[in-house]
Amino acid sequence: MELGIYSFGELTKNPDGRSSGGLHERFGQVLELGRLADAGGLDAIALGEHHRSDFSMSAPEVVLAAIAAQTTRLRLASGVTVLSSQDPVRLFEQFATLDHISDGRAEIFAGRGAFTESFPLFGYDLADYDALFEEKLDLLLKIRDQDRVTWSGRFRSALHDAEISPRPLQDPLPIWVAIGGTPASAVRAGLLGLPMVMGFFAGPEQFVSRVELYRRAAAQAGHDPAALRLAASGHMYIGATSQKARDEFYPYYSRYFQQSGLAFAANGFPRDAYDSWIGASLPVGSPQQVIDAIMLRVELLGIDRFLGQIDVGNLPWEMTLGSLELYMTEVVPVLRKETATV
Repeated sequence: MELGIYSFGELTKNPDGRSSGGLHERFGQVLELGRLADAGGLDAIALGEHHRSDFSMSAPEVVLAAIAAQTTRLRLASGVTVLSSQDPVRLFEQFATLDHISDGRAEIFAGRGAFTESFPLFGYDLADYDALFEEKLDLLLKIRDQDRVTWSGRFRSALHDAEISPRPLQDPLPIWVAIGGTPASAVRAGLLGLPMVMGFFAGPEQFVSRVELYRRAAAQAGHDPAALRLAASGHMYIGATSQKARDEFYPYYSRYFQQSGLAFAANGFPRDAYDSWIGASLPVGSPQQVIDAIMLRVELLGIDRFLGQIDVGNLPWEMTLGSLELYMTEVVPVLRKETATV
């Protein structure tokens, strides 16, 4: 079982004025998260791509390269790369370079993206949301698997015996498909025989059918379902006690959803809905409560990697550090022991 963290480097402006800080400070904190995670024995860190002013990282591969220079063992992943609005050639070059800089620790989590600001920014039509992803994933995999590529599609100029360089240190460079629950996305990942990472906050039960679709599609395409990797990611906060964690995290979590512009949280995330999510295994609470939430994902979905978003809502830095310390010292050792024979 691999355990790690992820961050979007949010710049949420919290009403009590106790946000972590401005853009420059947030970059420094994300680098510190990488150093602490590596020193604390975590397995992976993922950084998400966003192109709006309330998130810091429009170029996560640059930040991952900075983390690579200060760590020795941590897997370094995008979380996610919004592939639909990226150029697969340039993306592969960047992560192949990162792979060498990190001595073979780079990974791509390719997804369609929960936010859509990158589509008009880079000249794409939202009406082509899924078609763009499918075509660009096809090209990205061809680039990974072939030194020279001949390819044509709808949304990008054709390639004719093109040499894509550099080649990564890992062979092959790990490319995961990231899904948010769409059945067709799970089927696509299975047919391609790619590892899949599921992003959700609570209620892992809803993903059982997605995993079944994924494994069935993989088997139909001739892939061994047992050999495919599955991961889950989601928001996480750990406090000394269940009630303390629940109460101190709520104001920042509520503000995060409100600032994200979601209709259901226009006036903040309702407390009863928040408590309901925790009851449905949102990993917020005491170390034991978070262990139970992650183990539920292992038992229901068969995951072999979990990534918790450690700083969601631009928490005060001391809260993030406290939650990370409890994760590394009290949660991770128990999960590794519990999953050693799973």
